[in-house]
Amino acid sequence: MKTLVRVEGMTCQHCVRAVFTALAGVEGIARADVRIGSAEIEHDGSVSVEAIGEAIEVAGYRVGEAETNRRALPLL
Repeated sequence: MKTLVRVEGMTCQHCVRAVFTALAGVEGIARADVRIGSAEIEHDGSVSVEAIGEAIEVAGYRVGEAETNRRALPLL
């Protein structure tokens, strides 16, 4: 599955690394492509948008809109 989230408050590459590191600690996430302002997360389906949001908030940022594509399978 893939979830795309808007991340508010990100302005630099340090922000990108902080969000990437926070997401890496969430069990079930296979890959995260983090860019300034957004993150595309591939996961096994056990990860909720709330868990993603909590991890991003721990890094010091806010989650805006989130959209999950349940048809996209994670890469193995």
